[in-house]
Amino acid sequence: MDKKLYDYHLPDNLLAKIPVSPRDSAKLFVYDTKTDEIIFDRFLNLDKYLPNNSFLVLNNSQVVPSRVTMFKKTGGKVVVLFFVNELINSQNYIVRGLVDRKINLGEKLFFDKENFIEVKNQEKNIFTFKFDYSKEKLFSLLYKYGNMPIPLYLKDSPLKKDKLLKKYQTIFADKLGDKKLGSIAAPTASLHFTNRVFKKIEKKGIERLFLKLYVGIGTFAPITEENLRTKKLHQEYYEIDKNTYEKIIDFKKQGKKLVAVGTTVVRTLESIARQQNFLSPWGPYPKSEKNLLPPLIEKTDLFIFPPYAFKMVDILITNFHLPGSSLMMLVEAFLQYKKAKKHLIDLYNIAIKNDFRFYSFGDSMVIK
Repeated sequence: MDKKLYDYHLPDNLLAKIPVSPRDSAKLFVYDTKTDEIIFDRFLNLDKYLPNNSFLVLNNSQVVPSRVTMFKKTGGKVVVLFFVNELINSQNYIVRGLVDRKINLGEKLFFDKENFIEVKNQEKNIFTFKFDYSKEKLFSLLYKYGNMPIPLYLKDSPLKKDKLLKKYQTIFADKLGDKKLGSIAAPTASLHFTNRVFKKIEKKGIERLFLKLYVGIGTFAPITEENLRTKKLHQEYYEIDKNTYEKIIDFKKQGKKLVAVGTTVVRTLESIARQQNFLSPWGPYPKSEKNLLPPLIEKTDLFIFPPYAFKMVDILITNFHLPGSSLMMLVEAFLQYKKAKKHLIDLYNIAIKNDFRFYSFGDSMVIK
């Protein structure tokens, strides 16, 4: 694996500390892999670059304000980032997380005078906490006291808590639902969408479907030797209902192009394709009712890197990612699958020369 394909220098002024306003005024980098043509535009005009016979798949998981300043009995402060994306089994009354300073096993950390968590276990830099109340109450405490878990490179962002609650969330984020799972990072490729963008897309007859991948801390983690050795990434839960799944299959059978909005959607769809043993972008697909995928929540540890034969995705909408990240490797794999003449690093260098803004609050790219 050539690490040079995933390394670049980003000038400080191109690290987006705040999103543009309105959201859809973000710049759009369009790369046509068939013609090798590059076009610069605004996200508002996304519809111009999507074929009529296409459909969108988006991740509508909700980002939970899961970074909380807790207090020790002594009054000392501890910042905890709760892994709410793992809270699938509420009867266990445990949650994992990261902390910003030393804590001890058995120690209690308080939200307020009445509500606390207890440190039960430590595995390297990740702690396990126990809480003695319902998962619903835990989420209410997070929404009361927590802050949005923006990446560390945005720690100097001038946006305050109330602004981040809106800006670091898609306009279509779903409620937490019965299972009470949430994300600890935004599906950032979707942050640019506005109602007027959706209206323009609908006018072309392009439908949109939603699934969920509950984003975890691993999305920002650098690739390790273990990842390369096992060819696996961090585990994340994804969720899809039967109706959405059947529509995706039906649209693909009709020859419609699947537009994946973000790497989280790609990882989910390709995990489902692997689970269902799809052999090509056109099938074979389940033919009988008993083979149809029921509503489910599953885990995926899928690591997509070159070379990779994509089974579901035809067009990708994505942001500009951190150097050396698994997200860059996924996008590079997609370029190679599409037989593109340019590598991702070539496209990134062109974007940098043309003042595109990078990372979570940055600009957008379409690869078709």
